[in-house]
Amino acid sequence: MGRVDKENYYLNIAEAVLERSTCIRRKYGAVIVKNDEIVSTGYNGAARGCGNCVDMNECLREKLGVPPGERYELCRSVHAEANAIIAAPREQMLGATMYLVCHDRNGLAPAESCRMCRRLMINAGIQRVINRTSPGKYSVIPVRDWVAEER
Repeated sequence: MGRVDKENYYLNIAEAVLERSTCIRRKYGAVIVKNDEIVSTGYNGAARGCGNCVDMNECLREKLGVPPGERYELCRSVHAEANAIIAAPREQMLGATMYLVCHDRNGLAPAESCRMCRRLMINAGIQRVINRTSPGKYSVIPVRDWVAEER
């Protein structure tokens, strides 16, 4: 068995970070890396001091039958991408890479950032996002592609 490549190394860390998530539907873990150093990490969960879905054993969006990608204002969680950005100094995010992993109730799931998180990453100066697509596999998304989509 060979040495793990850098992308999967940081994705493995993001996968460990998601274990702190307090979301019932989907657990996300994010790691921001610049110059081969971890700048910050984040997972999705309720704002500090607020009740979270895991402890309440209820997801309001799920209870109301809200489809994925809609009505995020009903969600108690701050997204993993946003939490990682909040925890990082801007100068360390300029040109950095965000590694992102998602698990749903069935295990590994596509890690897709919502439009608001995409905008946060654009403004933070994140250069690219690497999403785990299957064990050991990933996709690379240049953030400039999201800028083009917003035009």
